[in-house]
Amino acid sequence: MTSTPNRRDFLSSASAATLGALSAGYPSAMARAVQGGDPLNATADTVIVLWLAGGVASTDTFDPKRYTPYEKGLDPNKVLSTFPSIDTVVDGLKFTEGLEKIGGVMDRGTLIKTYRAADLGFILHSRHQYHWHTAYEPPLTVSAPHIGSWISRTLGPLNPDLPAFIDIGQTFDGGEKEALQAFHTSGFLGSEFAPFFLVEPDQAVEAVKPPVGMSDTRFAKRYQAYKKLLGESPIMQHGSEHQRDSLMRSVDNAHRLLSSPKARKAFDLSLEPKEKVDLYKVGGRFGLGCLLAKRLTEAGARFIEVTHGYYPFKYWDTHDNGHSRMKDLKTMIDAPIAHLVLDLEASNLLDRTLIVVASEFSRDMMTEGKPEKKVKDQVKVPHRIEGPQHYGMHRHFTSAGSVLLFGGGIKKGFVYGETADERPCTTIKDPVTTEQLHATIYRALGIPHDHHYNIEQRPFYVTPDGTAKPVMELFG
Repeated sequence: MTSTPNRRDFLSSASAATLGALSAGYPSAMARAVQGGDPLNATADTVIVLWLAGGVASTDTFDPKRYTPYEKGLDPNKVLSTFPSIDTVVDGLKFTEGLEKIGGVMDRGTLIKTYRAADLGFILHSRHQYHWHTAYEPPLTVSAPHIGSWISRTLGPLNPDLPAFIDIGQTFDGGEKEALQAFHTSGFLGSEFAPFFLVEPDQAVEAVKPPVGMSDTRFAKRYQAYKKLLGESPIMQHGSEHQRDSLMRSVDNAHRLLSSPKARKAFDLSLEPKEKVDLYKVGGRFGLGCLLAKRLTEAGARFIEVTHGYYPFKYWDTHDNGHSRMKDLKTMIDAPIAHLVLDLEASNLLDRTLIVVASEFSRDMMTEGKPEKKVKDQVKVPHRIEGPQHYGMHRHFTSAGSVLLFGGGIKKGFVYGETADERPCTTIKDPVTTEQLHATIYRALGIPHDHHYNIEQRPFYVTPDGTAKPVMELFG
């Protein structure tokens, strides 16, 4: 829950930012001469990641296989999809029942069927989410930046009054808290490129207002006093000049945001027509997060991530009752994602906005990991399905998963990759790795795949070693 900032919260947050900045590394010049990417080759200005944390079963969503309805006593080996397939607007492309609205906008986007998650040993969601968001496999000796921080550092904000990297819906009050926090940072890039967190979209405007009862004059004086206090603080004597400058710029950015009535309006969902809010709110926090992402994109945001937030055994982390839970989860995403695509198209922003719908891996009823590299099973599957709680995709499957891409120069009505029709429903053509997906997103923004900064006198690339190349077949 967001709340109105008070003096204690302000000082606490500032102290944390100070320590974070002073522990960061020093980013040097890019390997390429052009700061900010290559605008001549860029097909997108903004990225929106719609993050379905927990592991989305592709055979029950965007890559349906043979449907087997529930029946007590079923052999689980025979169950590939627990929903019947439906037609989409693209000839030959089918989704599963409950995704009719997203299916209706697929002529604006691409489906990747063959996202292959890495082999990271015993499967932990936070470990794979770290890899997905940074392109680096943990553990590391250097803190890898979130993809949003890379983009923020390299391209800067589109609108200087808005944070370049905004994260909507993420909380750290569930399990694996420290592991999740580890990749929701700007790493060695410095605190000014860290995410700006908004947990509750309908309360976002409260997070960008000065403290209640404080006049603009008093707020400006407090800002100057804080900068002076921070500059004289002993902690500022540690770290490099870059680190101190980065921290001061982050303070300046925060003050500019809190002092901009125009920017504040972008965060205010009450300014949307009720009918529009109703279209999105069926998705709860996630749905309203998509609506807020729309408004922020219209206002000139650079990178936005919208997530349910990861909670062990909740939302997409379906270890039981997979079918019934999936039915509700589809309701949360179907209308909001489709309306986000249509609204950005209506405002002529979709062509320059890349929307990425993704999860850390897929799910299967029988296979944990990959068929050729299985790991320890985390869910017991009975020899016969004894009740509805066993009917669903409950194990973590890393051999093939779905990613949706819309706008941003991506092909329209296109399907990339092929998966097997029978278990194991693995990738059989055109696999896409996490590193390739990152390189593709960077390519859309005009950022070279071998872009890097120096840390500890070594180059640190946007993907490991700077060798991953974008999947050019995805671009129109």
